[in-house]
Amino acid sequence: MQCGLCQREMENLTVHHLIPKQKDGAKGPRVDICSDCHRQIHALFDNARLAKELNTVEKLQQEPQMQKFLAWVKKQKPDKRIKVHR
Repeated sequence: MQCGLCQREMENLTVHHLIPKQKDGAKGPRVDICSDCHRQIHALFDNARLAKELNTVEKLQQEPQMQKFLAWVKKQKPDKRIKVHR
């Protein structure tokens, strides 16, 4: 399976709610992403910003901090546990 953000082939993916559940996004759009990308998103951004500004895959991929992370993580082996940074 391919991560919807970093495009790496991964064994397991997690479901990311593009509008956080806490912001009434439980039934909203979702994307399957790897746990590395998922942890990085929630380390960098609060739910208010995710709901208001970063609520599509394209917006997440274009956000400067995520662009930097995605460029780096694409080079990492899928089985490597990635440490996220705030």
